Amino acid sequence: MRLVPWQPDDLLRRLDDVVSVYGEAMGYRAELLQTRRGYIGAHARRPGFRAVATLTTEGRLAGFGYGYTSGPGQWWHDQVRSALTEPDRHRWLTSCFEVVELHVRPSAQGHGVGARQLRALLAMAAGATVLLSTPEADEQTSRAWRLYRRFGFVDVLRDFYFPGDERAFAILGRDLPPAQRPAPEDAPGIVGI
Repeated sequence: MRLVPWQPDDLLRRLDDVVSVYGEAMGYRAELLQTRRGYIGAHARRPGFRAVATLTTEGRLAGFGYGYTSGPGQWWHDQVRSALTEPDRHRWLTSCFEVVELHVRPSAQGHGVGARQLRALLAMAAGATVLLSTPEADEQTSRAWRLYRRFGFVDVLRDFYFPGDERAFAILGRDLPPAQRPAPEDAPGIVGI
């Protein structure tokens, strides 16, 4: 398997594969996947978009991850912002890269694919902090939770409910190294591709 960076057009060209991996990894119903398809396509045009993909030797998509600069007016950002205190809003959302999706096909899980994707995505991210959401689960048995903890993600919000989803989520965050932070003259958190 090989890990490759993706530009927005790469993700859009493989959107059917992306949605398939997403559905397998999350266990979502087919009708939900059609709406997610539209969201994922729109996300590729967000400021600061960064993506990676893991391809098998045959070119099959084994996993992918992407994120972008989190900002006001974005659904996820606004949901999380409304649940945070003002000091936490400033700390976590002022210059934030949001890991939107990070998925590995179940048949490829347990081989370090997710860790390689997350490491690459974090290396490409710009901002002071990075946030993500993940369904609440047993931290000892959940591969996703063990991965995020290994990468230094801490609790920002726990037992958070997004509208339209009956599951509880955790919002996790960590700082990005100073070298990845935008220079003061740059627009806050806005990074070109």
